[in-house]
Amino acid sequence: GGNKDEFVTSLAAMALFDGDAEVSADQLNALITATGNSVETYWPSLFASMLTPELAKTIYSRGAGSAPAGAGAAASSGPAVTEEAPAKTEKPKEEEVDALAGGMDMFGGEGGGGDY
Repeated sequence: GGNKDEFVTSLAAMALFDGDAEVSADQLNALITATGNSVETYWPSLFASMLTPELAKTIYSRGAGSAPAGAGAAASSGPAVTEEAPAKTEKPKEEEVDALAGGMDMFGGEGGGGDY
């Protein structure tokens, strides 16, 4: 099925990339065949065309987040205007109320009747 073909091809692409090998349709086909699998003929070429070196760097880079689109424009549009963060107001603590106080205890404890 399509899901198995996609899974096998993606694992082969990851293995080639991790081994610093070229991720091409021929390489993907060779690896898929060597592992005893077979996929529809379009999967290896689809993955090879999508996984360009630039895209692969983006996919596999960790923690390299990008700034929001507006942040770059705001930084280059002249002097920055800083806003003060709103003052934090402390919420009053609410008392926890025991939901079982005076009611039934599921395990036959205080006030539970004890017939279980």
